[in-house]
Amino acid sequence: MIVEHLPVIRHWSAHSQRTTIEGVRFLLVGGMNYVVDVGVFNLLRATLLAAQPVTAKVISAVVATLFSWVANRSWTFSTRARGRMLHEFAGFIAVNLLGLLPPVVCLWLSHYVLGFDSQLADNISANIVGVALGTVVRYVGYTLYVFNGGSRSDANGKK
Repeated sequence: MIVEHLPVIRHWSAHSQRTTIEGVRFLLVGGMNYVVDVGVFNLLRATLLAAQPVTAKVISAVVATLFSWVANRSWTFSTRARGRMLHEFAGFIAVNLLGLLPPVVCLWLSHYVLGFDSQLADNISANIVGVALGTVVRYVGYTLYVFNGGSRSDANGKK
């Protein structure tokens, strides 16, 4: 990856390098995940669930969560030691449920409380404001509770 070869990063501590690389990978996976989430949301919002934007958002988030699990586990946090897959997946789902709250709450407030019920307003509230807040929740949750086993080399006794 290009980030690993930047001259400024080569002089950082190993922990800072790993954190920076994970952060960049997390944002790249998040960008791809965003396309999945917004695409499914808008497809559902424009067709089958036109009158149920919150349901459309929950379904799109579930689809995006499955994509995110695979991408983050196999790439973003691939250098960290792995726990039991089922335990790790359960933690991932729990963090994603917490991360789903900001988009759903923002959408609900905007659509039902404030009365901004256009598809554009739904996208701004859920997919810009809500997703930005949910991204912070997810990153903190992933690093502290899900993919927190240290690095694989640390787990093998190497430094």
